[in-house]
Amino acid sequence: MISSIFTSVAQSSLYSISDSSKLSSSISLPNHNHPLLLNRLNFSSIFPSSILLPQRRLRSICFFNAGEKSNGKENGSDLAILKRWDVPWEWPTASLTSLACGISFVLTGLAESAAIPLLGIKIEELSLDEKAELLLLDQSFTTAVVLGVIYGITNAFQPLPEDMFRYDLREPFDIKRGWVLWAVIGLVVALLGVALTGFALSTFNGEPPQRETDSLVRLLPLIGSSSISTACLLGITGVLAPILEETLFRGFFMASLTKWVPTPVSVVISAAVFAIAHLTPGEFPQLFVLGMTLGLSYAQTRNLVTPITIHAFWNSGVILILTLLQLQGYDIKELLQAT
Repeated sequence: MISSIFTSVAQSSLYSISDSSKLSSSISLPNHNHPLLLNRLNFSSIFPSSILLPQRRLRSICFFNAGEKSNGKENGSDLAILKRWDVPWEWPTASLTSLACGISFVLTGLAESAAIPLLGIKIEELSLDEKAELLLLDQSFTTAVVLGVIYGITNAFQPLPEDMFRYDLREPFDIKRGWVLWAVIGLVVALLGVALTGFALSTFNGEPPQRETDSLVRLLPLIGSSSISTACLLGITGVLAPILEETLFRGFFMASLTKWVPTPVSVVISAAVFAIAHLTPGEFPQLFVLGMTLGLSYAQTRNLVTPITIHAFWNSGVILILTLLQLQGYDIKELLQAT
């Protein structure tokens, strides 16, 4: 219902502002703590979620129909990170879509919280595995809703350019666009950048930067409790959340911004919004650096698989490390608070 309402509102605004000749382009939440997901609902509630819509072409894995060639604007440079996306919608559509995604995210959480007692589910009586499965179901449902909002609004602009909402698994090691190659480079840069940021903050402040660990602390009972719980957590943090956040922040928001500002500026703006959206002020510098890396990797490859891969390894790596430490008998809650 929410998705359809915002779809109709956004479409009415775009038809009154854009002419039909522009219908040729397209569009396309990280920190290992996932505070954006975890702070929306408490542990007795559930998490946000994500499902990809069906592919419609066989030559590449894409969110929408793709054109036969990239429509990125050259801007007088051969550098991929300086090229803009050929965005077909105007600012009312971009702003309404972003607003609709935010509202859908919140309303989905409220609806799930209200539905749990109505369905007779008592969180306190569930086993750890059942809680993990419930969180995975919630994450899946929320992601499907948010991606549905994006798809519903932007579907009017079909066919979209090839480099928007592109999930392409071909040529993973290509020098210019290889998603595996640039994901590895991006992950190394992100690790170094976040580490140096933390070191710089601790040097200037005279003490280690603040880290909000409340989100992970809420998940501690699930981490390492069983193979089912671990698999559900990996599905949430390593698959669904990266797909949702990268499609929203990079695939839609960052790409849309390039209609009005240069691509490097859109990377900076989207990284700042990405960091703010996680609702952990103490981690803003590190999240901003991570968001910059994700944005630059997407601008380089024009392929959402690249930032999704970086995001997935970043998130799931922490869960796996904590699980191993838990299995070795370490008090991971104490370790988290110490760091």
